Order: sequence, then C-alpha cells, then structure tokens
Amino acid sequence: MLERNKTRQIRVGNVVMGGDSPITIQTMTNTNTADTLATIEQIEDIYKAGGELVRVAVPDEDAVKGLREITKASPVPVIADIHFHHELALKAIDQGVAKVRINPGNLGGKEKLLQVAEKAGENGVALRIGVNAASLEKDILQGYQGDSPSALVKSAVRHVHYLEKFGFYNMVISLKASDAPATFQAYSLLAREVDYPLHIGVTEAGPYYRGTVKSAVGIGSLLMAGLGDTVRVSLTASPVEEVKTARLILQAAGARVFGPELISCPTCGRCEIDVPNLAAKVEALIASKEYPWKIAVMGCVVNGPGEARNSHLGVTGTPRQGIIFKHGEIIRRVPRESLLEALQEELSNLESAESGI
Repeated sequence: MLERNKTRQIRVGNVVMGGDSPITIQTMTNTNTADTLATIEQIEDIYKAGGELVRVAVPDEDAVKGLREITKASPVPVIADIHFHHELALKAIDQGVAKVRINPGNLGGKEKLLQVAEKAGENGVALRIGVNAASLEKDILQGYQGDSPSALVKSAVRHVHYLEKFGFYNMVISLKASDAPATFQAYSLLAREVDYPLHIGVTEAGPYYRGTVKSAVGIGSLLMAGLGDTVRVSLTASPVEEVKTARLILQAAGARVFGPELISCPTCGRCEIDVPNLAAKVEALIASKEYPWKIAVMGCVVNGPGEARNSHLGVTGTPRQGIIFKHGEIIRRVPRESLLEALQEELSNLESAESGI
C-alpha cells in the first residue's frame, strides 16, 4: 500500500476518517431529497456498489423534512450538502446527519459559519469545509489575481483557523476545481498547512468517459503522492458509476484492494482470439471474487503467458484451443469452448487454497 500523508482522525457517524483508516469512498445522490423513498432506494444501490458515505442535497425546507427518515434507513452515514442557507444546516443537524458540507464562501459570513460549527460540535457532527474556485472571497480573488491554487488554500486555511479559535476541530477539508493539475497543486499546498483529513476529487469532471479520465489523473496523482482520506468521483452519470470508478482508481493507485485485478493485452495482429470479448467475460467471472489476485487475458499463445508471469491465473488460446497458465506456466489445455468453465474451476481451486479448505 501507498505511504500516506499523516492526518488527524475524525469520526463521521460510524466511519473513521483520516490517520491510518482506509480511504473512504463517497458519492452524492441525484434524487430529489424530498422524495425520501427514491433517495433511500438510491442510497441502498450506492451501498451495494461499495459506497461508504453518501451526500444528499438540502436546498430547501422540503428536503430537510425527509432527512430523519433517510438517516435512519441509510446503511451508511449521511452528509447534508448545504449552500447559502445556514439555517438549513442547523436543521439538518437536528435531523441526525453525520456530517454537513458547507462552503463558507457562500454561507453568509463568519457569524453564520460559527453558528453551524457550534451546533455541529454539540451534536458530534463533522463539517466538511468545501472551498470551490467559483465562490472565493472577493479580497482573496483580488489578492491572488483569480482562483489560483494558492487562493483556494488561503481561503480554506482562513476558515479553518477561524473555527479553531472557537475550539472546533471536527473538520474535513476539500479544495475543488475542474482542472486536474490545479487541483493537485492546491491539495499539495494545503497538506503543508493543515493536518485535517482531505476530501479529494476533481469537481464537474464531465460525462462518464471524459470525467473518468480526468478523475483518474487528478485523484490518482494525489493518491500516489500520499494525499487523500476520502474520495468522490464527480461524473455526469449515476452515483453508482461514481462509486465503481472510485474503487478502480483506488485499486489502480495501490491505495486499497477490493478484489482481483484484470490484466488484458491490447489487440494486435498476432491475436488468435477475440481478446475484448474474452476479457469482458472474464471480468464478469471475477467480479464477485474478494481476493487480490491478478488475472490475465492474453491474445498470443507465444508471448502471452510469459508477459503475464506475475498473474495468479491467465487465459489465452487459438481458435480451437484454450490455454490456462499460472504465474507464466501453462497448466491446462482445453477445447476453446470450455475455456471459461476451466478458468472457473481454477478460480475455485485458488479460493480453496486461500481459505485453507
């Protein structure tokens, strides 16, 4: 696992964040929060996909009314997302949320920020201080000639120090920009200034494909630098897809392991099998497995096994024959149509060995 920047630990409901605790995955519902049934159903889907924290929009009083039911039914801690109206934050805390996400730049001043912090402190509720490039204070924008990474950090540190003066420390910090390099630079600067857990992500990353690439670059670079305690992938897509993408990014960066890693070669003129189709079928086959194996799908009988010698199991073949290899050594040759069935048998053997059966 990656060596991480040491942050202080805080608690969000029953989830510990920061320190040596696992980097948590969160997302945000896209339902109307006032529709409690739809929101709860989506939270269940998020949980099943691997989400560990969930944020819900609280834009008005109707959204507040359903929070009690949502927080009681949710299998993961619920975070209230507040903009502009600090009264909604106070009421959300009364309804049992585990954390409140606020942007001090649009909350209406320090007094309102302090009211929210005092209420949160009385109820053991965490605050996420979320600074966005689009809502920086005017004096900071003028002083830094725009929404530079340094300006984001200046704003965040200002609010953190203000709350610390009044004895509030139960905070998570985020700096959001839609530019991956700027996001990386901002968090790198912030980590030198504070030791609070960092919520990382590239905001408004874009549609599924484009947003996944941008998020992988932005979040992945931060993870590789040891930064980040909780992750939200921001896609113009289902929150379930955000969770799945976050899991893949975390595993690819070596930050967490959720199951097998699929290795498959690019197609070329030497391929004698349909690698994309076979890879998709193998991916479905290992989706429910929990062990941190490397499973390879290679298109060339000659080079494939050797190139994937670090894999626990792998498959390749010809139009007529399927081949299974283990750590680069061929262990089985089967009819092509029996390849997946034979791989399933070998996966079962691996599971038995892992569990000591």
